[in-house]
Amino acid sequence: MGLSVTISAADAQDAEHILKLQYLCYQSEAELYGDWSIEPLTQSLDALRAELAEGHGLVARLGDEVVASVRARLDEDGTVRIAKLIVHPRMQRHGLGGRLLDGIERHFAAAAEQLPAPAAKRFQLFTGHRSEGNLRLYRSKGYAQVATRELGPRLTLVTLEKAAA
Repeated sequence: MGLSVTISAADAQDAEHILKLQYLCYQSEAELYGDWSIEPLTQSLDALRAELAEGHGLVARLGDEVVASVRARLDEDGTVRIAKLIVHPRMQRHGLGGRLLDGIERHFAAAAEQLPAPAAKRFQLFTGHRSEGNLRLYRSKGYAQVATRELGPRLTLVTLEKAAA
């Protein structure tokens, strides 16, 4: 009998596991863009813990192992900024990324129903222009490109957004 993947809120105790997974997952992005100085590969454990404290994170577990994660925070203007959606390479293409996106959107929609939390008006995320798998996932979940920003000769960030329901 196989183990099923469970999704739950991330907490400070998950931070070290998330950071290790983040480092593993962003290796392919660093290679794709020829840049190993990208922020997910240089982020400190303290900075990750601060992100979790300032916003909301989810983790997916296979048994006790953290195999996927996402973080987000709600800005004062009603934009939920989703960041660092990661799935262990051996677990990719099984719907976990989509489940995490759905979960983070549900969390902020539910939080908006609990006054005095500000309402989420839109969800926003970004990825690199060559990250076809990421772009395909985000578009399949209703996100549309709203901006691009060239960060250098090898990387253009693509910002995608969708309205909150």
